[in-house]
Amino acid sequence: MAFDIEMIEKVYANMAARVDKARELVGRPLTLSEKILYSHLWEGTPSQSFTRGKDYVDFAPDRVACQDATAQMALLQFMHAGKSKVAVPTTVHCDHLIQAKVGAKTDLAVANTQSKEVFDFLSSVSNKYGIGFWKPGSGIIHQIVLENYAFPGGMMIGTDSHTVNAGGLGMLAIGVGGADAVDVMSGMSWELKFPKLIGVKLTGKLNGWTAPKDVILKVADILTVKGGTGAIVEYFGEGATSMSCTGKGTICNMGAEIGATTSTFGYDDSMRRYLAATGRQDVVNAADKVASYLTADAEVYANPADYFDQLIEINLSELEPHINGPFTPDRGTPVSKMKEEATANGWPLKVEWGLIGSCTNSSYEDMARAASIVEQAVAHGITPKSEFGINPGSEQIRYTIERDGIIATFEKMGTKVFTNACGPCIGQWDRTGADKGEKNTIVHSFNRNFSKRADGNPNTHAFVTSPEMVAALAISGDLSFNPITDTLLNDKGEAVKLNPPTGDELPTRGFDVEDAGFQAPAADGSSVEVVVSPTSDRLQLLAPFEAWDGKNISGAKLLIKAFGKCTTDHISMAGPWLRFRGHLDNISNNMLIGAINAFNQEANKVKNQLNGAYDAVPAVQRAYKAAGVPSIVVGDHNYGEGSSREHAAMEPRFLGVKAVLVKSFARIHETNLKKQGMLALTFANEADYDKIQEDDTINFLDLTEFAPGKPLTLEFVHADGSKDTILANHTYNESQIGWFVAGSALNLIAAGKA
Repeated sequence: MAFDIEMIEKVYANMAARVDKARELVGRPLTLSEKILYSHLWEGTPSQSFTRGKDYVDFAPDRVACQDATAQMALLQFMHAGKSKVAVPTTVHCDHLIQAKVGAKTDLAVANTQSKEVFDFLSSVSNKYGIGFWKPGSGIIHQIVLENYAFPGGMMIGTDSHTVNAGGLGMLAIGVGGADAVDVMSGMSWELKFPKLIGVKLTGKLNGWTAPKDVILKVADILTVKGGTGAIVEYFGEGATSMSCTGKGTICNMGAEIGATTSTFGYDDSMRRYLAATGRQDVVNAADKVASYLTADAEVYANPADYFDQLIEINLSELEPHINGPFTPDRGTPVSKMKEEATANGWPLKVEWGLIGSCTNSSYEDMARAASIVEQAVAHGITPKSEFGINPGSEQIRYTIERDGIIATFEKMGTKVFTNACGPCIGQWDRTGADKGEKNTIVHSFNRNFSKRADGNPNTHAFVTSPEMVAALAISGDLSFNPITDTLLNDKGEAVKLNPPTGDELPTRGFDVEDAGFQAPAADGSSVEVVVSPTSDRLQLLAPFEAWDGKNISGAKLLIKAFGKCTTDHISMAGPWLRFRGHLDNISNNMLIGAINAFNQEANKVKNQLNGAYDAVPAVQRAYKAAGVPSIVVGDHNYGEGSSREHAAMEPRFLGVKAVLVKSFARIHETNLKKQGMLALTFANEADYDKIQEDDTINFLDLTEFAPGKPLTLEFVHADGSKDTILANHTYNESQIGWFVAGSALNLIAAGKA
């Protein structure tokens, strides 16, 4: 039986009436995305239609999921909300704090020792507040959600940007910051600007070396890392129904890399097969009763240009395998063009490592198809030229692929089998020699490949591709190798051409596992004690942020003018810093250390206007805070791209930054800033970015008149006494301005005013 089957059945019981009413209000057929949105309104039955990209709407998500790195801060905030139990089904998954180094057994044991304090905290706080807890080693949050909790037509939020993976089972699953999760766990509504809709029509059928991963790599190449911002991507067509459920999950997962709110597919037979295989026939039975409501109305897919704000069409029969990168997931190169591109750009052709896993590609099918390539290489006497590692997506996956001989196949090639956890994908990789900073190439099936992302080396050229292509490129050791046309030499000097990958969509003998790693919470957690040591360097109880004093901010200093791409990795790095995710003061020492200073093109070196000296960004900001001097951060386009980590908003708030002024924001980061009581502003005229000077002092001239739709006026006073007056736009509505006034959204919850 599925977890929370009563909740799922309740969602389906309400769906028909709510969707029918929405269709009447909107006055036209509905997309799947609209059906899920309108059936999850906080008000229940819809009473009005909403304008895409304009109206802020309150929703009632069905569930919440948190990973261990973000759960710490989310649950520390939830403890302030004054609730005895979470209001909706919630889970915590321990997958981020396990470093990949030696192999699964050793690495997990090290993590359980090093992070025992954090794991014990998460276990106890989950037990107290009615939260399901998945232990270290149980698997990656999004794979476990897909295997256990996702259901067609549902809506969930999660404190990780790749929550969107659950779209593979027909959900609207959306990544958020911890403050949003706290709202929903506290029994409140969740606010979202009604998304625009991008339709992707998939015709034909994947064949040969092409995999579902290539669909999203192609879409990322088309839309870029910000092309999906503010939109839901809905996939449909014969190509969509021909793919596996986990393949759909892969495509939805990387929707985070185009900035999309989320991505989804309509309910079909692949979802029925997957639900049944993972022990949820009861969900199939319930979903089948409302199946027509779990996909778009027929008219929508027949005439998609009439219903979507943007339409993309991809013929899967003609799609070529892609290799995206380096340093950004939207730079797409078909495999047939890689040699030419790599040579022209000076990318190292020698592949040092091949890595398979992460929440994006760690399913049974992924592992089976990659293993089929390894099996061929072993059978033909081909010696791999690169090191190779895998991270199974869950203990259920690991146990099943071990039973079916897939792990043994990988091990014949010397593969390192890491823990069922995120590992190298999030920088949790102790890679030998990475500290040397040598220029090199790795290939992986992950979702992100920003500079320093996997191993901390800014000269590692990381390329994203499918698991089967990772296997082929790792075996060949050559980035320019094209398995469709090229051959490899075996130990006899014979030329061998690899056959296209094969692998079962689902295990023919069914999934199996001895201990999945789940801990159910206490029925009554009132007597459970959650202890946080006051001397801990890993955990720190939170103090409320101060409310706005009602005055204009004046005399603020420019902390940094960030140049170019500034992701959440630049603002609050992961990797070794993950250990401080529950200690706001300690982790604030990584604030903006990866951002490039526009005035000297260096990272972590900014001018302290109090003494004229250059120092690390956190050190300068701490000096401003100690002196009672406010500050602001200036940035470029898509500021805060990447992970949902709210630490990137909480750290500047904690250290005294008052506002972030940029050309444009990534959606989640903008919301996180708002939730923490900061000013998230955009240049009314992007060219004004160039007017900002290193020694600027900033005065807000009309913050006392802060109102929806009314730009704010900022005065930048330069060192020579000259001034520039700049208009800054914002997207705050009345309730969000209330967060700013109160000092944070959490302050309102704790006061019972939210």
